[in-house]
Amino acid sequence: MSRRVRRKPVIVEEKEKIVVQGSCVNGVCEETPRSDTNSMNVDWTGLPDDTVIQVLSCLNYRDRASLSSTCKTFRVLGSSPCLWTSLDLRAHKCDVETAASLASRCSNLQRLRFRGSEAANAVICLQARGLREISCDFCRDISDATLSVMAARHEALEALQIGPDFCDKITSDAIQKVAMCCPNLKRLRLSGVRDIDGEAIRSLVRNCKQLVEIGFMDCLRVDGSALGDAASVRFLSLSGLRHINWSLASQLWSKLPNLVGLDVSRTDISLSAVSRLLSSQSLKVVCALNCSVLEEAASGAAYDTKSKVLLTLSTYILKGLSSLVSGLVQPHRVPRTDKKSLWNQRNQVAGAGNVKDVMDWMEWVLSHSLLRIAENNPSGLDGFWVGEGALLLLSLIESLQEDVQERAATGLATFVVIDDENATVDPRRAEAVMSGGGIRLLLNLARSCREGVQSEAAKAIANLSVNAEVAKAVAMEGGISILASLARSPNRLVAEEAAGGLWNLSVGEEHKAAIAEAGGVKALVDLIFKWPSGGDGVLERAAGALANLAADDKCSMEVALAGGVHALVMLARSCKSEGVQEQAARALANLAAHGDSNGNNAAVGQEAGALEALVQLTCSRHEGVRQEAAGALWNLSFDDRNREAIAAAGGVEALVALAQTCSNGSQGLQERAAGALWGLSVSEANSIAIGREGGVAPLIALARSDAEDVHETAAGALWNLAFNPGNALRIVEEGGVPALVHLCSSVSKMARFMSALALAYMFDGRMDEIGLTGSSTEGVSKAGSLDGARRMALKNIEAFIQTFFDQHLFAAAAASSAPASLTQVVEAVRIQEAGHLRCSGAEIGRFISMLRNTSSILRSCAAFALLQFTIPGSRHAVHHASLLHKAGAARVLRAAAASATAPIEAKVFARIVLRNLEHHPFEACSLT
Repeated sequence: MSRRVRRKPVIVEEKEKIVVQGSCVNGVCEETPRSDTNSMNVDWTGLPDDTVIQVLSCLNYRDRASLSSTCKTFRVLGSSPCLWTSLDLRAHKCDVETAASLASRCSNLQRLRFRGSEAANAVICLQARGLREISCDFCRDISDATLSVMAARHEALEALQIGPDFCDKITSDAIQKVAMCCPNLKRLRLSGVRDIDGEAIRSLVRNCKQLVEIGFMDCLRVDGSALGDAASVRFLSLSGLRHINWSLASQLWSKLPNLVGLDVSRTDISLSAVSRLLSSQSLKVVCALNCSVLEEAASGAAYDTKSKVLLTLSTYILKGLSSLVSGLVQPHRVPRTDKKSLWNQRNQVAGAGNVKDVMDWMEWVLSHSLLRIAENNPSGLDGFWVGEGALLLLSLIESLQEDVQERAATGLATFVVIDDENATVDPRRAEAVMSGGGIRLLLNLARSCREGVQSEAAKAIANLSVNAEVAKAVAMEGGISILASLARSPNRLVAEEAAGGLWNLSVGEEHKAAIAEAGGVKALVDLIFKWPSGGDGVLERAAGALANLAADDKCSMEVALAGGVHALVMLARSCKSEGVQEQAARALANLAAHGDSNGNNAAVGQEAGALEALVQLTCSRHEGVRQEAAGALWNLSFDDRNREAIAAAGGVEALVALAQTCSNGSQGLQERAAGALWGLSVSEANSIAIGREGGVAPLIALARSDAEDVHETAAGALWNLAFNPGNALRIVEEGGVPALVHLCSSVSKMARFMSALALAYMFDGRMDEIGLTGSSTEGVSKAGSLDGARRMALKNIEAFIQTFFDQHLFAAAAASSAPASLTQVVEAVRIQEAGHLRCSGAEIGRFISMLRNTSSILRSCAAFALLQFTIPGSRHAVHHASLLHKAGAARVLRAAAASATAPIEAKVFARIVLRNLEHHPFEACSLT
C-alpha cells in the first residue's frame, strides 16, 4: 500500500492530555524552557500586563499553558478570565481530572467545544455556570442522564449542538429537561435522535421563548404538528428525516409567522408540500438537496419568485443564493457578483437587516448536507460535483464560521474519494477543486491558528494529493513545507492528517527530496516517538510515509540518520495495530533494499529485536502484514549475517509455514514468501533446513502460479535448493520436474533461466547415488522413475537453450575469430536480470564440472550460465571471474570450445566466457 485516503471522520478514543499552570495532568507535563546563557539577558516579566495578556491570547491552550509555566507572573496572567471565554477541547483527553484542573479558569467561559462521551460527562466539573454555547461531536453514547445534568448545570445556555454522529441514546425526555433548564436557549441542533415527540417540542416552545433555530437532523421520527406551534422559530432544519406527514406539516409550517429558512435535504418531501410551504409569507428559502422527487422535477434554475428560493442539486444553487441576498437587502446596495464572489457579497452586506443571520444559517445547513451527501456518495451526482458542488464547498471554505470551514474542508476531502479501499480519487472532481483555486484556499486554511481547521484542511490536501496532478500543484504552492510543519504539531489530530498528506505526496518520486529538505523525514520519525501507543492513525500514516521515502536511496539514509530504524523496529515489535505493522514492515523492507549503496540493510538487521519481530509478523492473521514482513526478510537476507540471524530466529520454519498457506493468497504474498525462502536458501545449511521443514512442496505449488513475478522467486528458490542432492531428490519425488518444465516456458526469461539451471543441478549425476539407495527392487523402480524425469528435464533444458539459438549468427561466430561476431551473440542471448545473480565458489565449481559432463545439453547449459554471470559490466561479473580464475576454469573452457563432439552453441558460449575472463584478468580480480 502506498497511499491512504480518509473520507469519514474517525473517533479518536485516546487523546493527549492538556497541561495547565506548568503542572502535570494525567501524567503529562510540559518542560519549563531553560534560559540560554548565550542570549541577551532580558527580563520578560517586566512587560506590561496588558501586553503579556495580548501575547497569551494569540496562543493555543497548550502553548499558553507552557508559557504560563515559566514564572509566577505569567502563571497569574495566564489565568486571566478574559483568556478563557472560549475553549476547544476536541483534540485533548477531557476527563474529570482534566476538567477539574481547568475549573479555576472557567468562571468566565462562554463557548465550549469537546469530543466524546467521556468529555460530556466531565464538562460539569469545569464549573462554567455562565456557559452560553456547547458544541459536542462524536457523542454517540451520550445518554439522557448526561444531557439532563449538562443542561441543569448550565442554565444560561443559548446554543446546544450535538452531532453530526447519531445520538440514538437520547430520547424526548432529555429534550424536555433541556427545555425546562435552559429558558434562554436560542439554537438547538441534534443529530440522529430516534423519536422526538410532540411533548418534547411543545416543552421547547413553551419554555424557550427566544428559540429561533431548531435542527433535528437525521432523526427517525419527529412530530411535525407540534413544530407548527414554534412561532418564534426562524430557521428549521430537518435534513435526513425519515418519517413525517409532509402534507400536514407543510400546512402548519406555512403559517409560522417568523419562519425564514427551512432545510429538508435528503428527505422524501413531495412537490406539493414544497409548493405549499413556499406560499408562506415569511419563508424566504427552502434547501432541499438530494430529494429525489424534487431533483426529477427541477428545471435547472433555482425556484425564484417574489424573493423565495428553492435550492436543489439540479438548480443553480449559487445563483439562487445570490438572488436570496438580493431579496433581503436594498437592490442598489448589492454589488454585481458571480459564483466565486458570493461570499464576498455576503460580507459586504453583512450589516443589512437579517442577511448575516440568514447567510450564517445557510452556510451551516449547506456544509452539513453537502458533507452528508459526500459521505453517502450516491450515484448519479458526478455532474453536480464537477459542475457546482466543488465550487460550493470552496465558497464555504471562505466562511467566517469555523465549524462551516471545517465541514467544507471535510466535504472536499470526502467527495473526491470514490473508493476507500483502493485509495481512488475521481480525477474530474479533483480537477474541479484545483481549477476553482481550491489548493491555495486549503493551504491558507491549513496555516490557520485554529487546530480544528488545520486538521480538516490537511485531510483534504492529503486526499486530493492522491491525484498526481494535484500533488504537483500542492508542491508548487508550498504545500510540502506546510504539511511538514503541521506534522510537528503537538495536536495529534493535526499531525495525523499532515502525515497522511506527506504519505500521499511521497508516492511521487519528484516530491521525496522536497519532503526531506522541508524536514519531513525528521518530523515523521518524531511522530512515532511522540505517540508510540494509543495513536494508531498517526503511527500508520507516519510509517507509511517513511516507507515511501525509504524507497529512495538518499531519503533512506535520511530516515536512518533521523532514528527511523529504531522507530520502525519499535512499531514492528510492540504495536498491535495491523495497519501500523504493515507499514512498519514495508518501511523496513524498503530501508533494506539499498544494500549495495548504503548500510541500512545491515543496520536493520543489527537493531535489537528487528529480525525476531519480522519473523513473528509473518504469522499475522492479516495478509498485508505477512506480505510486507516476508518482503522485509527477503531484502534483509541479502546480507550474510542477516541471513543466518533470520534462520536462528526461526525464519526458516516461519517462512515455510507461510509458503504452505499462501497458495490462495495474493500474488504479492506468494512472490515475497518464495522470495524470502530464495534469499535464505543461498546458505547451504538453510537450504537443507528448508527441505527438511517441508519447503519443497509449497515452492513447487508456487511454481505453478500464473503470475510472472511468482515464477521468478519460486524458480530461484528451487534452483538454490536443487544444489543439494537430498533436496534435488525431494523435488523429483514431490513432482517438481513437471513444475520446473512448466517454468521453462514462462513469459519471464529469468524464470526460464533459473528453472533450467535447477533441472541441470538435479540431473548432473550427483543425485543418482542418493536416489538409488534401498532394496534392489526399489532401486530399479527409482532408477526407472529418475531416468524418465531426466529425459524430460534434458529435453526442456535443450529447448530453453534453443530459444536463444540463431543458426546464421552462431555459424558466423564459430567460423570467425573477430570479436564483433561474439559480441553480436552476447547481445542476442543476454538475460539482463541474470547479471544480478551472485554465485558462490561451490556453484561456479559445479558449472565447471558440468562442462565435462557426458551430456552435451548440460555442457551447453553450463557454458550458457557462465556466459550470463561474466558479461563485463554486469553487477557481479568481477566476482564470478575471480572464482573462475581461482578454479582454473580457463583450461576446461578451452577444451569445451575445441571439442569436436560439442554442439556449436556450447563452443561459442565457451569462447565468449574465455573472452570475458580476458576482460577481467586474474590480477585485476584479486585487487578487487
